[in-house]
Amino acid sequence: MGKFEGKVAFVTGGARGQGRAHAAKLSAEGADIVTIDILEDIPTVRNQGARQEDLDETVNLVEKQGRRVVTHKGDVRDLVAVQAAVDKGLDAFGRIDIIIAQAGVMAVPRFMWEFSEEEWHATIDINLNGVWNAVKAAVPAMIEADRGGSIVMTSSVAGVKGYPTYGNYVAAKHGVLGIMKTLAQELGPKNIRVNAILPSTVNTPMVQYQEFWRALRPELDDPTIDDARVWFDQSVLLPGAGLVEPEDIANAAAFLCSDDARFVTGMDFRVDAGFYIK
Repeated sequence: MGKFEGKVAFVTGGARGQGRAHAAKLSAEGADIVTIDILEDIPTVRNQGARQEDLDETVNLVEKQGRRVVTHKGDVRDLVAVQAAVDKGLDAFGRIDIIIAQAGVMAVPRFMWEFSEEEWHATIDINLNGVWNAVKAAVPAMIEADRGGSIVMTSSVAGVKGYPTYGNYVAAKHGVLGIMKTLAQELGPKNIRVNAILPSTVNTPMVQYQEFWRALRPELDDPTIDDARVWFDQSVLLPGAGLVEPEDIANAAAFLCSDDARFVTGMDFRVDAGFYIK
């Protein structure tokens, strides 16, 4: 029997990247999945947004594990859409035990004063307000069920450090830690644990565009992902671990959601190959 047999996990941004990895890992351990994804491009983000075929692949991975999955096309910036996803999951499965609030974007790098209003608000609304929307929508059902539970939010090493030209992202990820710490205090008496994962750079479409690589390697006219990997690898302590894989984040989240971490709450959990302390 898997660690999450009989449980239901709500995962934001589940069509690909870290969200897909979370859905795959939790379902492999027995959980049914509820997920929401916008399935559209976001104007302030350079990489292409997820598509229906991406979400279909996530569904396929979950169903291959013999688990059920409910999907909803919607924007985590929209509380009504997030609530609709949660309600679909409750209608189908009758419960939510786990929240993985991880949907996020990274805008084009600029100095703080150069961001457009749209660029600033889109990143804050998705990366920070989207986390609040997820807990706002799902936590009441967890409290009412009185079975405890676990919430894992995706912050970043940028949630504990500043990074020039990524001010909107940094601000949002710092804010996620504020939500996590406060919610851990509020939900602890109800046996709902709340933690945050702080990855370094994760190998997902969010970092697979040239303007990001150029910000890391400004001395190069036409940098590639391989050029960026040089910077990634030099920024961490563990050899060859400059880009963390989505599965590494999913493994950490599964630990935090499991009974193995039953006394772990209010924690900043770094999965960064030593990036923060280097």
